[in-house]
Amino acid sequence: MSVRDLIPWSRGNGDQLPSVFRDNDRDPFLSLHREVNRLFDDVFRGFDSSLPAFRASSFGGGWPSVEISDGEKAVKVTAEVPGLEEKDIEVLLDDGVLTLKGEKRSEMEDKDRQFSERYYGRFERRIRLGYEVEQDKIDARFKNGVLTVTLPKTAKAQSQAKRIEIKH
Repeated sequence: MSVRDLIPWSRGNGDQLPSVFRDNDRDPFLSLHREVNRLFDDVFRGFDSSLPAFRASSFGGGWPSVEISDGEKAVKVTAEVPGLEEKDIEVLLDDGVLTLKGEKRSEMEDKDRQFSERYYGRFERRIRLGYEVEQDKIDARFKNGVLTVTLPKTAKAQSQAKRIEIKH
């Protein structure tokens, strides 16, 4: 039995389905190889070539998940950090960059664990604000695994927005 016998279509036989391969993709192994390469390319497309996210944290660059709201008077950053307490998280502001960092520890020893999709370890997430903020009025609150940091903009930052007319 050849590999061609396993493929349910052929080139010109009218009683079977037409071929779904392009002319240069008739080899199913070559087609499979291309598909696997495409999948890996899709997975790693969003990462920088040096992959700083993997070096900075065991969680990768996207944890904790954040939501950023840019209001007229303040920037609000909300981070989901389930399983942590406020003592496990550190919030820093330095030179216009908000840094959220901490560590999530496992409740059980590794020898008892057979399978886990949960993340453990140190994390650090940096968010460039793009505005000057009033540092003495920053408010950080933690409730039910959600950290909310409100960063009031300075009067200068509030007045910097300029509407630009769109012409035909």
